[in-house]
Amino acid sequence: MRGSLLLLPLLLAGCGSAAGLKPPEGGTLPVAPLGASATPTPQQLLTPTTQQRPQRSDELLRSSEERRSDEFDLPPR
Repeated sequence: MRGSLLLLPLLLAGCGSAAGLKPPEGGTLPVAPLGASATPTPQQLLTPTTQQRPQRSDELLRSSEERRSDEFDLPPR
């Protein structure tokens, strides 16, 4: 019983496919998006765009500038 519980995670870990993605037998890729000249390949469909995964911007941390005075930062009454 205990051996089978230890074996279960190993079996589940081996379920993933290491082969490249392709459409099922008799199936086709999705139709080309509106305005596109060709149907994208599976690799193109899986590659995220910059809008889906934006790059991190650390520019604010590199440039240190004095803050201008804030006339609305008043002490409590």
